[in-house]
Amino acid sequence: MSQKTFKTEPCTDTKLPLDNVVIADFSRVLAGPYCTMLLADMGATVIKVESPNGDDTREWQPPEHNGQSTYFISVNRNKYSVVLDLKDREDLEIAYQIIDRADVFVENFKPNGLKQFGLDPNSVSRRWPHLVHASITGFGAQTDMPGYDLLVQAISGMMTLTGEAHSQPQRSGVAIFDIIAGLHTAVAILSALRIRDRTGTGQHVEMNLLSSALSGLANQTGGYAAAGNVPTRMGNDHPSLFPYGPFNTADREIIICCGNTRQFAQLMATLGLPDVASDSRFTTMANRNANREELRYLIEKSLKSMTADEWFPLLRNAGIPCAPILAVDEGVRFAEELGLSPIAITGNEVQTIRNPIKFSHTPVHYAKSPPKLGGDQQVILQWIKDAPLWQER
Repeated sequence: MSQKTFKTEPCTDTKLPLDNVVIADFSRVLAGPYCTMLLADMGATVIKVESPNGDDTREWQPPEHNGQSTYFISVNRNKYSVVLDLKDREDLEIAYQIIDRADVFVENFKPNGLKQFGLDPNSVSRRWPHLVHASITGFGAQTDMPGYDLLVQAISGMMTLTGEAHSQPQRSGVAIFDIIAGLHTAVAILSALRIRDRTGTGQHVEMNLLSSALSGLANQTGGYAAAGNVPTRMGNDHPSLFPYGPFNTADREIIICCGNTRQFAQLMATLGLPDVASDSRFTTMANRNANREELRYLIEKSLKSMTADEWFPLLRNAGIPCAPILAVDEGVRFAEELGLSPIAITGNEVQTIRNPIKFSHTPVHYAKSPPKLGGDQQVILQWIKDAPLWQER
């Protein structure tokens, strides 16, 4: 990418993993913006093209920070915002000029929603054969069903797996399939760029929330595909592992996870129940699953001798996978105690959650705060004048 570009970013001597990659980001809400933020953290120049009303999540409050939606803040750092009305001929031409200079075009419009603007997959591949065009929909290109995460949680079967056995189906506490689809899209874009580097040819990458959901349900959908098993809600129990979940102590629950017989034997020894590990009812995972209520009683009888805060270091030091059940603020503080530095300050201004990817030589960056609507309009218009077309780079 030309160096006659965005002078608002501080200079750095460290080359970022995606330096020289330009992304025209026409996505909004969560899946697309999460994807492009991860790529922006790794050095890609992400130009966020917004309608005059802006990304929907700009209005999703509370909570807010200085009047700005924290939902929007959470997935839009390191980006540049330009406002374009695609129904306006001059604005549409500016959109074309941005894409002329881009490596990647990301959008999450309804299927055929961009055809009227000449930005549908067939038109894009003809005009910009080098371009990696990533489309994110709710349910694929054959339907125009809106792609809200909660709809996908319902249709995918996720909600039938969440909650107590005799309760109503429950949604996840976060739009989990938007996030998974965003991650899948980021992986696909990087792969397509790699192929483009070898062949010189871009391609259309398609992602939909339902397919991401079915993939993300992993062992649950896998059990149905391979064995016809239809899983049901089990509360906090795991269908294939025990002990694996919350257990009562003297004051509150603690999470204990035993993924194999060795860990189970160590747990029993730490609880003062070494003979239980050799009891024929519990010697294998299958037997522990079949007799889980008897085993639960024995475990909790011992755990009730101390509090969760007392058990946690004792179990942890014994090498037993365990964790207290914390609130979000406590979880962030625990990550800080582990030295994970979960908070990153973007543009010396806004605190956000750190990108989880860690490179040994090319670290991610947090140079720019989430943009105000159209806050980079003039910078981007000047960039169009200065930056070469993709073919000239």
